[in-house]
Amino acid sequence: MQVATHLFGTVEINPNTVLDFPQGMLGFEGSRRYQLIHEESAGTPPVTYTLQSLDDPGVAFQIIDPTALGFEYEVELSDDEASALQLASPDDVAVMVVLFKEEGKLGVSARSPLLINVRERVGLQKVLPRIEPKVTLSNLSTRV
Repeated sequence: MQVATHLFGTVEINPNTVLDFPQGMLGFEGSRRYQLIHEESAGTPPVTYTLQSLDDPGVAFQIIDPTALGFEYEVELSDDEASALQLASPDDVAVMVVLFKEEGKLGVSARSPLLINVRERVGLQKVLPRIEPKVTLSNLSTRV
């Protein structure tokens, strides 16, 4: 199927690769179907992806694996959340965070990660009451 997007123009979408967010995302509850898009780079794996709404061509989010930023999540799911994700194994879940730009600086929505069941292609946005990320510092110029 072909979908018109604001960022990429008209793109061909395989219906078998559509991600379903049954509850939508914060502030965008009407957008429930998404496609993960990344621009091909010469031999390098993508770092950021675009999560493009298929319900509203003007809605797209830049997302990234939080481990690329040096932190990871341990998220506890309720039975309802695990059911909504159609979760059979924790290994099926990818955690991503939404990037945003504010006052010329890039930020990350750390309190509301996206949980995506990559096997079933179902996702949800989990709002955390507080975050306790595990931070790994690398490439330090001096020893700590």
